[in-house]
Amino acid sequence: MRLAKAILLRLLFGVVSLIFITFVAFIADELAPGDAATVRAGEKATLAQIERLRRDMGLDRPWHVRYVETLGKMSRGDFGESYLGIREPVIDIIKRNLPMTMRLAMVAILLAVTIGLTLGTLAAIYENRGADRAVLTLSTFGVTVPAFVLGPLLAILFNNYLNDYIYGSSGVYVADSWSTNRRQADWLYLILPVVVLSARPAAMLTRLTRASMIETMQQEFIRTAVAKGVPFRRLIIKHALRNAILPVVTATGTSFGFLLTGSFVTESFFLLPGLGRETIEAIKQTNAPVVQGCIIVTGLMFLAINLIVDLLLPALDPRIREAQV
Repeated sequence: MRLAKAILLRLLFGVVSLIFITFVAFIADELAPGDAATVRAGEKATLAQIERLRRDMGLDRPWHVRYVETLGKMSRGDFGESYLGIREPVIDIIKRNLPMTMRLAMVAILLAVTIGLTLGTLAAIYENRGADRAVLTLSTFGVTVPAFVLGPLLAILFNNYLNDYIYGSSGVYVADSWSTNRRQADWLYLILPVVVLSARPAAMLTRLTRASMIETMQQEFIRTAVAKGVPFRRLIIKHALRNAILPVVTATGTSFGFLLTGSFVTESFFLLPGLGRETIEAIKQTNAPVVQGCIIVTGLMFLAINLIVDLLLPALDPRIREAQV
């Protein structure tokens, strides 16, 4: 019963957080210079035309009335229409660009967790030795180098040295060199974006895993397991890593949020059709409905991942489960 209440409470906090995100996105548009009528009317419109359009769009009403109305529409999945072009519904724009962002973020977080757990465990086992120092140096590089610097560096490396081996001598994907399956071609072009996007989370998870493993290895139950002659591999995986992984799981949820925001830069640099690039383009064009829709969907994804992490922790640690039950 208490576990169900805890889950409902987290859902309630998630709804409140999502409403706050919508409020911030709405207020940011209100405080920005110009408004929807100015964007739709165009640069050559007269003041009278802009005022008439503003009345037709209901922008002359108080902001709190329009916010409640907008909130009601968003709850039904209606994010409005784009101000530009054919005025496509924002929900259609999101549906078209969301798969790329989800694919990029999921592959990047899986890569980051795999690298973080592997290198962090390795560094903890060989603490203060060569392998540990090498991992710490590599993780420091991953934390300090931003995506907009790492992206061009890797692009230059691939273009000058590795392009012929992966994409063919023409600089584009050659189906015969790998497979005739077009989906594999799409995945090849995600190699660089995934590496760039996962570099910082992987470095952070590596350092966190190392610190947690070192602390766990000093616990009494580890010494007891060593005294009983537990095999080294079983000692590391089943006893040490299983207890040290809890803060890593918690940090994974936060890292996923970083991946969603980091995808804005990565997708724009690599010209990937995702929510991040779409948001940047909408900001440049002052296309408020698209900006608000992308931000809210991104926030919803972040809240959902953190809810999954909260539900996963009791399954990994019986002590948390018993405390909730």
